[in-house]
Amino acid sequence: MTFVTGLVLAAGGSKRLGRPKQLLPYGRRTVLDQTLSVARRCPFDQLVCVIGGGGPEVRGVVALDGFEVAENPSFGEGCSSSIAVALAAVDPRADALVLLLGDQPGVTPETVAALIAGRGDAALAACAYENGRGHPLAFARSTFGELAGLHGDKGVWKLMDRAGAAVVEVPVAGAIPRDIDTWEDYAAILADAGLPAPDVAPRSAHDRAAPSLALNQPSRTPNWDRP
Repeated sequence: MTFVTGLVLAAGGSKRLGRPKQLLPYGRRTVLDQTLSVARRCPFDQLVCVIGGGGPEVRGVVALDGFEVAENPSFGEGCSSSIAVALAAVDPRADALVLLLGDQPGVTPETVAALIAGRGDAALAACAYENGRGHPLAFARSTFGELAGLHGDKGVWKLMDRAGAAVVEVPVAGAIPRDIDTWEDYAAILADAGLPAPDVAPRSAHDRAAPSLALNQPSRTPNWDRP
């Protein structure tokens, strides 16, 4: 039986947004709560979450129940630094690691299950959406050494590119789920989920890329696994 670790990367500093995107409201919860809820419903044998930017706030607001939490003090160096931190927490029995992004709440448990099943024994696997390759991504234990040596935000993609045709692409219906880099991304994610748009007001006439949200932060509720 294959032992699979699910890893949620949630250490980003959210420089472009000016506040932790992990804590942006998503219905009655936060964006990160939603992603963690999805991970809990996936066929994982271990759950790991890496936090960094906004770490104390995340711990105070988000329900991290069921996850081994690792902190990345070097989160500003990109996702690769968070993966390296996470690998130290991965169970020695793990045969594979599935990587999810904490700011990509539109991923579904069905997509993750398809990725795990479709990977087979391949060293690397990715979801093949209708508009391209995207997360989640799967890595066999044989790649963990390479993962630990990656650098920057695009390290995993460079690893995939180097592997070429050795990467198994698992077909997934629909478009690549959005992640949050801008306020427009966030609004689109809410719209995709049928959630109301945030009350947004630009801070200045030339600061429309970083508006302030007139929303109350969801309170921390353990085991909050319903939309």
